Amino acid sequence: MSVTAPGPVQSTLAGSTEATSHPDEQIIRLLTPQGERVASPELEPWLGEISAEELLGFYRDMQIIRRIDIEATALQRQGELGLWPPLLGQEAAQVGSMRALRDDDFIFSSYRENGVAHLRGVAFDDLLSVWRGNAHGGWDPYQVNMATTQVIIGAQALHATGYAMGIRNDGADSVAISYFGDGATSQGDVNKAMVFAASFGAPVIFFCQNNHWAISEPVGLQASRPLSERSPGFGIPSLRVDGNDVLAVLAATRLAADRARKGAGPTFIEAVTYRMGPHTTADDPMRYRDARELEAWAEQDPILRLERYLTSAGLLDDTVEADHQRAADDVTQGLRQACLGMVEPAPETLFEHVYSTPHSALARQQEQYRSYLAGFGSEGER
Repeated sequence: MSVTAPGPVQSTLAGSTEATSHPDEQIIRLLTPQGERVASPELEPWLGEISAEELLGFYRDMQIIRRIDIEATALQRQGELGLWPPLLGQEAAQVGSMRALRDDDFIFSSYRENGVAHLRGVAFDDLLSVWRGNAHGGWDPYQVNMATTQVIIGAQALHATGYAMGIRNDGADSVAISYFGDGATSQGDVNKAMVFAASFGAPVIFFCQNNHWAISEPVGLQASRPLSERSPGFGIPSLRVDGNDVLAVLAATRLAADRARKGAGPTFIEAVTYRMGPHTTADDPMRYRDARELEAWAEQDPILRLERYLTSAGLLDDTVEADHQRAADDVTQGLRQACLGMVEPAPETLFEHVYSTPHSALARQQEQYRSYLAGFGSEGER
């Protein structure tokens, strides 16, 4: 199946400097906000038969990820983390896309894909260590096939493209995926990555979570057309899907991955969603965002949407809900224990894991730092 860019219908974002309160109708979906199943010629072939077990699994995943996010935010407010980037409202975009990938596909994320990291098997202490100030990165990328958190906006798109070019040169059929937000599409790194990906037919998925706010800047200020219309200019086909519809995201990512595995090159996916919380816990969105907008998007909530669908299908009952609640409780308890149980690293470990091989200049700096610390006396006197 071929992928085409959106048609020339004017977006509701055109000429606006404010975020929209509702996704416009040019967005492809399989579940309406009311939880009603709708057909989509573009995505239906890629969804296939989804079992009740799989549907409940998506619901469970999203509930657990939301609880992780809420707990981590609470830990930051309590002084246990220095910072945390909430993903509240973006659970479907992360669950749907990640569940469409294979274990050997490599993920390059921003700082907000902590739900993806959890589903990839990243341990709680590794997930939180950067935000607690205990580590440079957090986890071994090659244990879970996911690069560590990238704070430089859009840089991961270049990393994913380079990795994907390596996949192509190796003759493998795995893919790379880069996650970034709407604000990153204005960065040079993302645009350069698309140039290289298109030129070399790299098997990479550019997954944009358009959550409507690049910190305090609304998406309408930087884009008068849908973001999915940018990539065709580079020769990269795109899809614009409802990012709060886990089934649509799953199908779109499967489609993009299939194209990449067959040698058809990169795909750009714009998952239209909404950041319900602050950009980070250092941000106050009430200073720049209308509360009515947040209320309107609350009805688009990805978990509520799937819950409505599962209820109408007779798949949810008190037993299932209780099981999911226990699972979420166990996860959040484990997250908190991992955070509070972290041992502060020795000062000298600051120099570890900076380079992959021995580095003489870094070794010299480490020795100078040891001498500096020694000037304060024994460890007990520091």
